[in-house]
Amino acid sequence: MSDNHKVFGSHREAIAGLAIVIAIAALMSTLAEASPIEVRFPEGVTHGYLLVQSLSGEPIGQGEMTQMIGGGDLVENHLVFRFKDGSLHEENVAFSQHGVFTLMSYRLVQRGPFFPEQLDVSIDRNKAEYSVRSKTRVQEKEDVLDGQIDLPKDIYNGMLITVSKNLEKDANEMVSILAFTPAPQIINVQLLALDKGSVHTGELSNKTTQYIFKPQIGMIQKLLGKAAGKLPAHFQYDCWIMANETPSFVKFEGPLQLMGPTVRIELAANGDLAGR
Repeated sequence: MSDNHKVFGSHREAIAGLAIVIAIAALMSTLAEASPIEVRFPEGVTHGYLLVQSLSGEPIGQGEMTQMIGGGDLVENHLVFRFKDGSLHEENVAFSQHGVFTLMSYRLVQRGPFFPEQLDVSIDRNKAEYSVRSKTRVQEKEDVLDGQIDLPKDIYNGMLITVSKNLEKDANEMVSILAFTPAPQIINVQLLALDKGSVHTGELSNKTTQYIFKPQIGMIQKLLGKAAGKLPAHFQYDCWIMANETPSFVKFEGPLQLMGPTVRIELAANGDLAGR
């Protein structure tokens, strides 16, 4: 099996860009000096399954991620979560990895009762275009917004886990995302390496690094107004990555939408897929 062709079902295999990560597209922060992330571990062809749980460990959904190399050497990542209540979270990310990671296009669809807001958002670097369709539970009519936008090179919607796998040891970096409020706003997010730990697979033990994706709570409160009072005082997303020769995804905890419930996402074991 070549380095660019992997099929994973264990903690050793890399997941290329959980779109959770997209959820973070709803985050807002005003940290400074974000910059593109250098490619240290190029992404390849990948296919894997994920389990979505509540923090109490109750299974609430399942996911599937596929990643291919498309035309012009673009990496094309597709992630979908299907929930027991019929809700859907689906994202498509296309990026290049020539020296640094560069997001080329992105689309996120979130619909169903699990999500406080029904969303369909997209951005395209080459066309310099964005589109937003959104509707809250109390709205009768959908909001539609589109227009032109020039994306900085460090925009990483749907890619925060991918770029975190490429950070140097004990890194403390800042990157950007495009937040839709509903108009698009470029926001910086801190990627902070925190605790060291380990994960066990049978008798094997591997080191892990916990990363925090941290926005500034003050900016979130400014944009959300009174609704921000529901947020915890220290708002962040947590991600654990295998810290060995080939860094790979282990676990994520955070909401898939800013005001949505916190979930835990892990690689699915064979038994988790029973009844799919």
